[in-house]
Amino acid sequence: MDFSVQQADRETSARLGRLSTAHGVIDTPAFMPVGTLGPVKGIDPVDLEQLGFRLMLNNAYHLYLRPGHKIVAEMGGLHRFTGWSGAILTDSGGFQIFSLAKLCKVTDEGVSFQSHLDGSTHFITPETAIEIEEALGADIMMAFDHCVALPADRAIVRDAVRRTTLWAQRCQASRRRRDQALFGIVQGGLDPDLRVTSARDLVGLGFEGYAVGGLSVGESKPEMYAMLDVTVPELPVSKPRYLMGVGMPEDLIEGAARGIDLFDCVVPSRHGRTGSLFTSFGRVVIKQARYVRDEQPIDPACGCPVCARYSRAYLHHLFQMKEMLSSRLNTIHNLWYFADLMGQVRSAIAQGTFRSFRENFYRSRDLAASEGLASDGEGLRSAAGD
Repeated sequence: MDFSVQQADRETSARLGRLSTAHGVIDTPAFMPVGTLGPVKGIDPVDLEQLGFRLMLNNAYHLYLRPGHKIVAEMGGLHRFTGWSGAILTDSGGFQIFSLAKLCKVTDEGVSFQSHLDGSTHFITPETAIEIEEALGADIMMAFDHCVALPADRAIVRDAVRRTTLWAQRCQASRRRRDQALFGIVQGGLDPDLRVTSARDLVGLGFEGYAVGGLSVGESKPEMYAMLDVTVPELPVSKPRYLMGVGMPEDLIEGAARGIDLFDCVVPSRHGRTGSLFTSFGRVVIKQARYVRDEQPIDPACGCPVCARYSRAYLHHLFQMKEMLSSRLNTIHNLWYFADLMGQVRSAIAQGTFRSFRENFYRSRDLAASEGLASDGEGLRSAAGD
């Protein structure tokens, strides 16, 4: 993996980057669709390619439980197994273990837990996590980290930061493959000092990239942005920066403004399946009765294949009938919106107009809200994946 900064914004910390992998080049800032068990639900790899995505996320925890990392390895690794020719990043599963698994017990050695699927007992160490991710064969692996629920006592968060650094060292030492990049994950809850400590400790270990973890777990947006403000400046300018599990449109813009290069979240697909469609003026909740005779596309300004062909009335009908096509079309539209939004962010940085683009984004949403055209909601990070 190779990463280079192509251009920096003069008024913010936003930057254009280029991430080169064995499975393609990704222009950043970029959003990664989440395919927890391989696919983004209902979406073919060809769809993702046509929508402009070159990097997606798979989850090591879920793939470890089913079908099993050894089976994936026998099938030639994730790329061959899933038919996805672009790059793949695998989350180590730390977040899922601490938030989803039953009877989770953490020690410095590792984590013992019961599967949320069948109650079977498992023990994951940093070495095991790397073994799993190397078997899966992703282009980018995440180090095993200790993520704690918020709010939490400072002593608990401090211990998690210490353990995350310890585990990061062991992840580095246990690597066998050098054709995969490894990112460290900064923890520290909502404590600025612990965030800085975690970032500095991990930078000292020399990872190929760095992630900001432990956010989008219930804290307010100002709290999230404040943690980015103190964390990102501690990360190397020459390495990619990844904000984990954060994916509402405003969060992508605010993250990019603070120097984040990569994002992932289940928001586009999860919201699509529940009938929440992102537009240039906010969200359209397609199940609402006001769309039953609406001949307009979801967003008249959208260039996606769904808006080019289908009316709000038809999409409303599909959703009300629980037709499986509803989830697919809604997800395609949302993924297009996210790909297009990131393209606009990159163009604004390149043209030196990011600040005005950011202001216009909020101005358009405020105007739409005042006219009752759309209804925006909060994002979510799902341990269950997507």
